[in-house]
Amino acid sequence: MVPDFRQKKSSRNNQFRANDNSHAFTQASSDDPHRIVFFKRHFEDDPLESMPGREYLRSCPTEVRIKFQTTLIAVAKGPPKRFAGGGRWEAMHGELTGWFEVRVEFARTSHHRLFCLIDTEAIDQSRPLLVVVHGGTKAFGTVFKKKFYDQLTEFGDEYHSRNPRSIA
Repeated sequence: MVPDFRQKKSSRNNQFRANDNSHAFTQASSDDPHRIVFFKRHFEDDPLESMPGREYLRSCPTEVRIKFQTTLIAVAKGPPKRFAGGGRWEAMHGELTGWFEVRVEFARTSHHRLFCLIDTEAIDQSRPLLVVVHGGTKAFGTVFKKKFYDQLTEFGDEYHSRNPRSIA
């Protein structure tokens, strides 16, 4: 009778796997594809649990909404730090370092912006998050007012204040 090496090999592999720590959980990496989510305000901060980014996106003209969605998908697959989007995905600077914006121009009359965060520290998430936080529209060639950016940073502070994150 010839010995069955497949059976021995199989039992050896099972024994090896039982002692193998290479499958241990590690934190999400910024090199991984990202999951697109929307910031949802927490009940304690907003009883309606509004989602400013999603609400803004839904208010945009169809053409703008489609450009936003295709850009977000491409960035999430990128991953974001490797995405070269020809001006559609930009890192912000100064007081808004850590924020990113998706840019869409519409009919050369208005600028539409979605403001996002990258989160690799969210608990209970298998992939890093591309978090759509807020959005806004401004006239062509103008800037947002300080009050708008103040609200944006307040939303960012609220988002980071809880982990697990408040997302949808």
